Formats: sequence, structure tokens, C-alpha cells
Amino acid sequence: MNALLRNWIWPALCGVLLALLILQYYPQWLGMQERHGDVAPVIAAPAPAEQTNANGPYSYADAVQRAAPAVANIYTSKAANASNPANATNDSPQPFPNPPVRDYSETLPVPNRQQTSLGSAVILNSEGYLLTNNHVVAGADEILVALRDGREALAELIGTDPETDLAVLKIDLPDLPAVMISPTPQRIGDVVMAIGNPFGLGQTVTMGIVSATGRNQLGLNTYEDFIQTDAAINQGNSGGALIDAAGNLIGINTAIFSQSGGSQGIGFAIPVNLAVEVMQAIISQGRVIRGWLGVEVQPLTQELAEPFGLDVREGIVVSGLYREGPAWQAGLQPGDIILRIDQEPVSTGRQAMNQVARANPGQKVRLSILRNGEAMQFEAEVGVRPSFRG
Repeated sequence: MNALLRNWIWPALCGVLLALLILQYYPQWLGMQERHGDVAPVIAAPAPAEQTNANGPYSYADAVQRAAPAVANIYTSKAANASNPANATNDSPQPFPNPPVRDYSETLPVPNRQQTSLGSAVILNSEGYLLTNNHVVAGADEILVALRDGREALAELIGTDPETDLAVLKIDLPDLPAVMISPTPQRIGDVVMAIGNPFGLGQTVTMGIVSATGRNQLGLNTYEDFIQTDAAINQGNSGGALIDAAGNLIGINTAIFSQSGGSQGIGFAIPVNLAVEVMQAIISQGRVIRGWLGVEVQPLTQELAEPFGLDVREGIVVSGLYREGPAWQAGLQPGDIILRIDQEPVSTGRQAMNQVARANPGQKVRLSILRNGEAMQFEAEVGVRPSFRG
């Protein structure tokens, strides 16, 4: 028995112990994963995904601090006929009750109610010029501007442009803050913030992104080139600032798309470049002067395009002419298909209107048209666009 233990069992035990030691400290000798610490991983962890735009800010407080002092609250009022409560709007105070009749024949005078509304405005320069929406100040007898620092001033209405829903105000106060204008165009997905005075709560900031650019044909204004954003815009935000992540102004908040009257993540702002152009024209000329041809047009349909071998994106159809207007005098007729204006292809009526609007009154433009299948050329002298909106 001793011989058996000495010859077989002890060597076997020593081999098992040696194998355990190798398994514990040198598993790679057996083709196994090397241990790290006390536990060997079963599955190797994947490398972390490379982060993009990791340098984005965790807070936009600096951007807001930069822009917010230049965003003002607007309070407007106008005298209302106290005998006609129907003149009161939803935003105006409740009508005063009729004074009680005394025992004697006199009655207290009925004061004129003030219909009060509110909105926002943006200070564009230290001279005191502000931009807001025309619908914020339309019909107002008095416009009060309240700054973030607590100062207030009555504003002078310099001028309005109902066709872009913009108005220019001026206040006379020292040391006014002015917003910085964004030097770069916006891209879909850029972070933006709306600053304004919703529901009269006081200055409020909401955040979102640029949802779309170049929005038009919404039926809001004659000239439309809106920035669409999902930053919450509510009643009272009109005329306020839409800023980028650096605090630069990119647009003037104007409208919301809503079936309930509240924000549903679809708001629209007038791009700052268009707003500044309008402001400069109003300050220098008192109004915006735009070119005009005096034509009404409709899209080129497939049925009209096919006989002439045209692409439906190539032109617009003249549906009407203003008598004695520039196009009338140039010789255009209803049914003509306008293909080009000054060699620039025409695809939509809005594009053609914007192109002509940029031309100076008195400037001549060449119109390439198709009449009954025959190509023709006309020259029209651009007139001054009348104001079609009050």
C-alpha cells in the first residue's frame, strides 16, 4: 500500500496542484483569457463610440445674458368707445360697469376704456431703434417700451411694413443695449432660443432647434421667408428675438401654427437679414419701396405644359393684369407663360414677385414668355408696388 501511494497517488496529486497553479496564474499557457485582478471577463467590452460635437455647451446662460438685455416688452393701448363693449378684445381689460344713477339727475362720466395688448421688441442699435411686428403695434395710440433693467419709455412709431409684418420703433434713453446680429446663415438642426414676453409673464427664454428654413406660402405675409423652429413661441412672444447658441440675433419671432392657441412646436421667425433690410428702408425712406409689374399669376399645370414640351417647373401663367400697370403697358396678355425674368428662370409666382420687388422702380427688366407656343421677348419698366395691406 505504501508503495502504491508513493508510486501513483502522490504524483497524481502533485500534477493536479500544478495544473491549478498554472490555471490560476498563467492561463494564457492553456490558450485562455488572461485574468485581470480576481475575475476574468467573459466578453471583451467594445471600444466606446467616438463622440461628435462633444464641445457643445452644457448651459446657454452666457448666450442669453448677451442677448436678453436688448429684448424689451411692449405694451400698447388705444382709446375704445366705452358705450360699445364689442370693441373690447380678449386681451383688453374687462369693460368698466356703467356708473350708478344718483338720486339727483347727474351721472358720473363714463371713462374711455383702454384696450391694452402686449408683445416684444428687439433693440438693434444704441441709438434706440427697435424692431417688432406690425400686428403688435397696429392701431395703437400709445406704445410703452419696458427694458429688462427696469427702465421704461414711450416709443415713437417710425414706420411699418404690413407686407412683412414688421414695424420700427424708436426710444430716447441713454446707454441702450443692442443685440448682435448673426454673421452666418442658419442650418437645420442648429440650436436656437426664443426670448420674449409670453402672456405678460415677463421676459422668458425657450429653447429648440431650427426645424426648417425658407418657409413660405403660409398665408401670413405677402413676403414670406420664415425660419421654422420648435422653440416654444406663445402669445406675447411676437416681435421678440430668436437667437443662436452664441447669443446672436437670427430672427424676429412672428407667428405660431396652432389649433388650440398654444405652442405646438411650430413657430415662425422673420430672418434677421430681411428684417434689417426693412428697418433700414423705413428709417431712410419712411417706407419700403418695392418693384412691381402689376401681374397676377398662377402655377403652370401639367396640362398647360405638355403641349409646349415644358417642364412644369419652368414657368408661371399670367392670369390677370392691372390696367395701365407696367406689364399691361409692356404688352403682356392673360395666358402668357413667363419663362424668365432677366434671363433668370421663373419657377413660382412668389419667386418672380420677390425678384421684381428687389428691382428699383424705373429699372427695365426683360421678360421671356411663351404665347400660343411662340417665344417672345418684352421689356417692362418696373413700377412702385402699391400697398395692398393696411
